[in-house]
Amino acid sequence: MSEVDLEIGRYTTMPLEPTQQEGLAWYDQQGNRYLTAEERSHQAQQRAERLAQQLRELGEDPDQL
Repeated sequence: MSEVDLEIGRYTTMPLEPTQQEGLAWYDQQGNRYLTAEERSHQAQQRAERLAQQLRELGEDPDQL
């Protein structure tokens, strides 16, 4: 789809799922795959957990902020 600079292609699912499967996804002009909503959610959760751990290491309780 050259009008929007996107392509569609196949990929293998992330290890978030019990079994790997093939799926279709959107790719940009450089071949970078756009993450699914589930993958973005998982990344956001991991980032939140890392930030909470950093706060704990600094002596702050992230649940009290």
